[in-house]
Amino acid sequence: MEGIIVHGGAWAIPDRMVEAHLEGCRAAAEEGGRILEGGGTAMDAVEAAVRVMEEDSTFDAGRGSFLNREGVIEMDAIIMDGSVLKAGSVAAVRNILHPVTLARKVMEHTDHVMLVGEGANIFAAEVGIEATPEEELLVGRELERWKVLRQDPKFRARVIFEPPRSTHSWDTPGDTVGAAALDMNGDMAAATSTGGTPKKRMGRVGDSPLVGAGAYADNLTGAVSATGWGEPIILSCLSRRVLEFIERGMAPSAAAGAALGEMLDRHEGRGGVILVAPDGTMTADFNTPRMAYAVWRPGGEGVMALIDEPTRPRLATR
Repeated sequence: MEGIIVHGGAWAIPDRMVEAHLEGCRAAAEEGGRILEGGGTAMDAVEAAVRVMEEDSTFDAGRGSFLNREGVIEMDAIIMDGSVLKAGSVAAVRNILHPVTLARKVMEHTDHVMLVGEGANIFAAEVGIEATPEEELLVGRELERWKVLRQDPKFRARVIFEPPRSTHSWDTPGDTVGAAALDMNGDMAAATSTGGTPKKRMGRVGDSPLVGAGAYADNLTGAVSATGWGEPIILSCLSRRVLEFIERGMAPSAAAGAALGEMLDRHEGRGGVILVAPDGTMTADFNTPRMAYAVWRPGGEGVMALIDEPTRPRLATR
């Protein structure tokens, strides 16, 4: 059965931002579901869902992205087609409202998998994607945050993914967005988009645009989108690792938990994953204080949007 699951980040989401995260994830899942219900492909569905969240300043993707250490917005994104094992991605790209769409253009119109920086922006112009002025991507919240963090030599991005030990960690919002889908033809796709981490160095690339880290899709095993602290996700190849555990015979929910547990044990990594299996099972799991996600299924069941605490049972539904 076709379906889509989306996430709006796994981190220490504060109470005051819960409703915005729920509404953003719900809107994204509804848009992806509309595509699937109309006979659209999994690729179309995940792109459409992520575009909704890139336009929503609640999230750290597209509009609302963090500023880097130099006060510039640089974004990363990936999309992967599980039916042909092809992917496209962009990294450290500027002035693009929908990096996920640019990533898909890389996959469909070049011989490459990834374009970065100025080269990605040049390509965007070639394929007709208009540049978005940075002031249209920047929200006042992030400008004020940048002004504060640039004066804080002790700040490290990892604190936003850990249980809060101070008000400061809870007040640093935003994380990656993503989607994973299965269409009526049995084809699967995954996509992930981010503005990175606050106060990152210029040119820093996180896990999101990397095949096997930020996302992976394979019709044989499933589609995964990851979120969280990028460096440990890269080192553990988190998205592909989830599917490796499935290949060993684990159920999707167990595979997600095993991969996250391994990342925490070996790299002190915190984050979350969403997963669609070939039989339509959808799973969300995380080891951060909270994770925002939503699922859509056909047949008038509507959209279920959740922000889970780590002590609650994870979603694993047919």
